[in-house]
Amino acid sequence: MSTSLERKPVAVIAGAGPGNGQAIARRFADAGYLVALLGRNTEKVQDLAKEIPQAVGYGCDVGDAAAVTAAFDRIRLDQGAIDVLVFNAGSAIFADIETITAEQFEASWRVNALGGLLCSQAVIPEMVARGAGHILFIGATASRRGGAQMAAFAPAKAAQRSLAESMARQLWPKGIHVALIIIDGIVDTPATRTYVPDRPIESLVAPDAVAHTAYELTRQDRRGWSFEVEVRPFLEKW
Repeated sequence: MSTSLERKPVAVIAGAGPGNGQAIARRFADAGYLVALLGRNTEKVQDLAKEIPQAVGYGCDVGDAAAVTAAFDRIRLDQGAIDVLVFNAGSAIFADIETITAEQFEASWRVNALGGLLCSQAVIPEMVARGAGHILFIGATASRRGGAQMAAFAPAKAAQRSLAESMARQLWPKGIHVALIIIDGIVDTPATRTYVPDRPIESLVAPDAVAHTAYELTRQDRRGWSFEVEVRPFLEKW
């Protein structure tokens, strides 16, 4: 925990990996936040934390209630009270209704929807007590509509969006800004480049742009909060 006289704010990035998670973590770190990175693979998330100033990595399965409780208790002990939660965890299982299995459907829901619930419940009490805080969800095009190959992913992201909206209606009056960022497009990462090698870089979503939007949401005046915002490259058809 910081020993400075003025407490540094703390941001938790649930689902921290290459791409959006890493970029969001770096943006908050650059703004002076202590940053906690959550990921299922402890070694990977701790290695990622080494690349970001004032960041610490914690292994956590966001779909496991006991694991979430333990991780957030540890974060408070190490870094202090949590000011911002960015829920970026996602399980992108793609299959159609004729081939999807019950196990795949549940796994997608468990990460995207249940994980969002558990992580939010881990920070809401302290935010309510302070009358301030930010909870941001990273959504997708599938949050609004389903595609043929999204029989698991779209229902899970839609549930996440509905959860976020229900939370916003309950928590805004208590001073907690809940918001959803809809990413409409393919995010530019080394992995995505392998399966869309011919796409021009201008047609891919820049993780740094997503991070900028996330940070700016936490800077909004209370009299002009946004709930749902979109991030897409200018070449995206919509």
